[in-house]
Amino acid sequence: MDVLPPPADDAAATPAGVAARADAHAAAPLLNCLLREVARPLPDSPAGRPGYELPSGRLLRVRAGRRPAEPELRAAGAWHRLDHPELVKLVAEELRRHTGLPNHELPAEMLDSRDALAALLTARARATPPDDPYLRSEQSLVTGHPHHPAPKARGGGPAAAWLPYAPEAYARFPLTLLGVRADTVVEDGDTSALDALGEAPPGYRLLPAHPWQLDLVARDLAPAFADGRLVRLGETSFTARPTAAVRTVYAPERDLFLKFSLDVRITNDIRRLWRHDLLRLRRTDTAARTAFAALGTPAAWLSDRGYRTAGFAFEELAVLVRDGLRGHLLPGATPLLAAALAEGFPGSPLDTAADPAAWWEAYLAQVVPPALTVFADHGVVLEAHLQNTLVAVDVGGMPVQALFRDAEGVKLLPGTDRAAGWERLVYCLVVNHLTEIAAALADRHPGLDPWPAVRRALAGHGLPEAAALLTAPTLPGKTNLLLRWTGADGAAARYLPLPNPLTGPTTPSG
Repeated sequence: MDVLPPPADDAAATPAGVAARADAHAAAPLLNCLLREVARPLPDSPAGRPGYELPSGRLLRVRAGRRPAEPELRAAGAWHRLDHPELVKLVAEELRRHTGLPNHELPAEMLDSRDALAALLTARARATPPDDPYLRSEQSLVTGHPHHPAPKARGGGPAAAWLPYAPEAYARFPLTLLGVRADTVVEDGDTSALDALGEAPPGYRLLPAHPWQLDLVARDLAPAFADGRLVRLGETSFTARPTAAVRTVYAPERDLFLKFSLDVRITNDIRRLWRHDLLRLRRTDTAARTAFAALGTPAAWLSDRGYRTAGFAFEELAVLVRDGLRGHLLPGATPLLAAALAEGFPGSPLDTAADPAAWWEAYLAQVVPPALTVFADHGVVLEAHLQNTLVAVDVGGMPVQALFRDAEGVKLLPGTDRAAGWERLVYCLVVNHLTEIAAALADRHPGLDPWPAVRRALAGHGLPEAAALLTAPTLPGKTNLLLRWTGADGAAARYLPLPNPLTGPTTPSG
């Protein structure tokens, strides 16, 4: 089982303890990227501390696990432990050699991600987590994306600027209310929920704004405030909780999700609501909503109902309205973020499952069939990764329902080539999602082999691509490190072949 320094809310919550945890949390995903994308495993190295050859010919070894740790470099006949800055320097040198390209931005992001982790751990130790298990799961992703070189980078700004809005610090805050002159409003779909957030003066429409985004674009908006196209109307009477996506917030009192633009790079992209995505939103969301309505199962789609913005700041001020939970959840079910199940959080059913094999069968039964069916029957390619999937559990912690979200990441056939759409679904659902949950489950319940159940779930659907996946030699792994180093568009996924754990006998259950 992966072991990291003790949690930040115990006696180890000292500056030295926080620094050690920040280093470990920052090193793990960076090592995952380096080892997956550019390193060559050395044969006959110890299982607990495998060795790798880097593009330069240098040798690196790590402590094995889902979260590799304790990197050591071979030099002058001995192994030398690398701290986080030394690891960043090593990665930069190896990538320059491997690609022939320089990059000064990404190493700074790697260091920023580590510093952000230290700030988050310090703040988290002093804050009170939400009582609601769902909100607690959304705000639990301390490490974050397990295969990204800088998953917690926050744009390089001072922590004081972004920490009040950080889900990992259990943040909650009111939204800023703006009045937008009515003749400048641009909207599409159902945005009626926004009008219930406050009252706009005559000739204006109500527009909620994320306070961090307002700070980021303050200079650009100054003329609109000066000439009256924008007016400030105070704050909401309620607080919202940022979800794992940072720029999407949930207002429990209103059962309302709102997704904002945020002019900050988080993982691969600047997190704006881009005009081209908003203009295709209704078509994409309608296709997903129609596909889920035809399933006849508990699986649900959280619809992105519509958006509202100002024509003079189309992307900067855009806000997207998303379905709440209550109209979709089964009675008595509690939704949990799938990414939180992979990372671990207090109250996770992975820790308490009396029969982990049965729990896993139930999980797969809720998550896999909807994703395959909407692809096969409706040409909807869900971005069914860990952060876009909620799994609802009953009072005993057993999965009883899956809920999917984020029309922005959905692709539609035939607008997307079928083979490319299937590859994207396999990456999101199997590599990013099921592989991580399976590994977390195996960590907590040694001796459990999670893969026969996955094979059965895929084989039972009847989709030809799913059947072929069971014998394919490889699965597609996204190359986030190389993508960021080469400056590729974050949406232009590049994949490398990974060993396929699905190959093997599909044994009967029970």
